[in-house]
Amino acid sequence: MNQSLAHIALVVRDYDEAIRFYTETLHFTLIEDTVLSDTKRWVLVAPPGSTGTNLLLAKAVGEEQGSRVGNQAGGRVFLFLYTDNLQRDYTEMKQRGVRFVREPVKEAWGTVAVFADLYGNLWDLIERN
Repeated sequence: MNQSLAHIALVVRDYDEAIRFYTETLHFTLIEDTVLSDTKRWVLVAPPGSTGTNLLLAKAVGEEQGSRVGNQAGGRVFLFLYTDNLQRDYTEMKQRGVRFVREPVKEAWGTVAVFADLYGNLWDLIERN
């Protein structure tokens, strides 16, 4: 058996503001933006150099989904972004206005910092040893 994760749905308030954050602030690549209906789009973004799983930006529909925007994991770190140079990315991301909720810390397995996306979802930025 050969399986892999293709997409992770991230509930967003607005397609265009989410695309701007991920492409302009985090420098992700916009892989696809296809209009499916008057209210629905298929929007995929991925970190630079990524060849695996990407994010499906899914616009919240209704009160229940809207209540999940920014808190999909109940306040825990939700997503994990590996980097080959944490200090470089940390510095650049801070200059572009990314809010870090935990500064870089060296651990036995590498270095990690925690940042919030535009809605407040928490991400680990990780450079492995």
